[in-house]
This record gives sequence, C-alpha cells and structure tokens, in this order.
Amino acid sequence: MFLVDLDRHMHGPFSAIIAGDKKSISYRGNNIFPPEEDVSDAKFINQEAKSHLDKIAFDNHLYHLHKIDNGIFFATVEYFKKINAEWCNLPLTTLMVSSPGEVYAGKKLDYTTDTLPVSLSWFGNTREVFLSESSQFYLELRLLSEKIDKVFSIYSSFRKEKADFTHLSEFQHIEFEGKVSFSENIDIAIGLMRHIVFYLIRNHNDSLLFFLSKKESEELQNVFSQESFTTITFTEALVMLYEDTKDERYKKFSMENFGSWQEIRLTELAGKHIIVTEFPLLQMPFYHNTASRSRNGHAVAENADIILYGFRETVGSGVRITDKKDLLRKAEIFNLPKDDYEPYLMIRDYEHYKRTAGFGMGWQRFTQWLLKLPYIWESAHVPRGHHLPNI
Repeated sequence: MFLVDLDRHMHGPFSAIIAGDKKSISYRGNNIFPPEEDVSDAKFINQEAKSHLDKIAFDNHLYHLHKIDNGIFFATVEYFKKINAEWCNLPLTTLMVSSPGEVYAGKKLDYTTDTLPVSLSWFGNTREVFLSESSQFYLELRLLSEKIDKVFSIYSSFRKEKADFTHLSEFQHIEFEGKVSFSENIDIAIGLMRHIVFYLIRNHNDSLLFFLSKKESEELQNVFSQESFTTITFTEALVMLYEDTKDERYKKFSMENFGSWQEIRLTELAGKHIIVTEFPLLQMPFYHNTASRSRNGHAVAENADIILYGFRETVGSGVRITDKKDLLRKAEIFNLPKDDYEPYLMIRDYEHYKRTAGFGMGWQRFTQWLLKLPYIWESAHVPRGHHLPNI
C-alpha cells in the first residue's frame, strides 16, 4: 500500500517517515516554525521565568494564540448551546479514575489509552485522592436527572505522564456526554470541530493567518466535510499498517505498537481523517461498552478515536455500559475498589436511567493540529509538563 498524493494539501503538521528500519515524524512547518526532520524525541524544558514573561508580554505568537483560545471557548459554548447541551460545574478531585486497572491491579499496562492519575494528600487523610483526568464520570452523574439530556464541561485534566511533542501533563479538556447513540455522539464531536473552525474563520482569521498561509486558512472551510473522514476498525488499521510496513508486530491484536507514528501514518495512507473503532476491550477504560461483535475472537469496545490528518488522536469517544451486572463484571476484571466506585454503579439502579455516550477533546491537541505547531507546549501560554513550574 502506498501513501496518497500529499499534493492534495490536507491540513496537518506531521508526516510519518520510514527510512530503512528507522521510523521518524517529520514536521512540515508553518509561518513561524521551520520544518524539522524529526520531532518525536523533542524534550519539554521549562523556560527561565523572565524569558517566559517577556514572551507573554511581547511575543505575537502568544497574542494570536490568546485570540485563538478565546475563539475556541466561545465557539464551544455557542455550539453546545445550539444542540441544547448544558454546562456543568464539576469537581477536580476524585476517587474514580478512568483506568483503575493501572492503579490497583497487579499488572500495569503502559500502552492503554489513559495513564496513571496524579495523586495528592487530602487534609491528613490516610488515603490519597486523585486529580481528575476526565470529567466523564461526573457528566454521567449529572445525566441521572431525567430532565437533562446533554451536558458538557471545559476543565483541566491531569495525567501522570511526561510531556512530549503531543502530550502535556495538565491540559484542558472539552467533554460531552449525552443520551445519544454511538453515531450521534461522533457526529456531535465532528460538528464541534467544524463549528470551532468556522467561528475562527469568521472572527479571528487574522490570527489564523499569523500561523497559516492564506491557502491553508481557506482550506479550513472544507477540512471537516463529510468526505474528509473515513471509518475503519482497529483490526483494519493493523492490517493497513502491516501491508504498508510488513512489520510482524502489527499482526498482534494489541495497542502495544499503536502510537504517534502509526496514527499519523494511517491518515496518510487513507488521505483523510480517520475514525478508528472497536479497540481491544481490556486495553480501554473499564466503562466502555462491549461491541455487539468480536474481532477474530477478541472482545472489542463500542468506542471510536478521531485521528486528524497528519496528526494524533484528538477526540476519544465511546458508549457507556448500561447493565449493572456487566459493569460489575468489568469492575472485577479491573480490580476496582468497590466503595470508591459504588456511586457510579448505583446510577444504573434508577428505572429512568438511560445509556449515554460521550467524548473528550484535548484543547491543546486540537490547537496544535489547527495551527500546525511542532510541539504541544507551543499551544499553551503556561504549559505544564513533568517539571516543577517556574511561573
């Protein structure tokens, strides 16, 4: 299988390159950052405080980034209001985390979709609590009200992972949960990205043009058209990667060898944004519903990741488990502390409870893709990685 013709000029900052046995991620550049041969091993380093303050005070990059951030916020609120989704004010501390198997079970998987949460002591209690790495649980709780159908939040999320060129340890999350179907949920996520882009073109095109060429800015009009997406299963993604590289590792039905390079490469093979569905069930957070069919004897999740062209997964979505017995079985597999997750289990006991689906979009991830930035820390005024902050 060969890469599609990149002269189509699809929007995206990266290319996945093979040179012999070496895989690299090249950066294509934008108006202010030059191309680079390989950004995959870039290291996050805190700037000296005075230098950082000078950048905030005088750097046009951060001024225009501010305008883009402002536009993303108002566009998001406008879009969710349009579809009758309501804002939720939620806690940032919790005992319920998305990947408890990594925290409590004996075996740690380092290639699941979520990583260890950030823990902290709480007023001298003997147990630690966690900073939230998603608002999803609490959005589901809000939907327990029979009169509320769709909700959203915009909050910080914290994950105990080192910053790299597409990861921050603290980032802003735009999250949605609703009494909607799997396909409706994906349509809402794509609709959000489309609405943000149109809003920015109408209201902040001068800031887009600081980073992008006129042609790139114009092409944003159609970047989220229906024709710009294709949907494949995770099984099909592995087949595509194997046919492209002949790497035997892609014959293993696992996310172990599915990372940045593979995501970028898939979009180039397809020439489109890719919606990847049906990931390995036990490598996904425990609350994902099981899909109605298996893949080659493997249980798969009723979930989807939206991978933007020339980039990474930017939206993670899925359908939640409805049946309490099924959720209890998953709780046992993931070795959940039952007392901590009891409220989440109990909401299934209400007669009016309805199955929900939802998604989370990383704000800085989306901004990095949109502005074609080489490193995700360039999409934040005060980025937070694994180093102690100096500002």
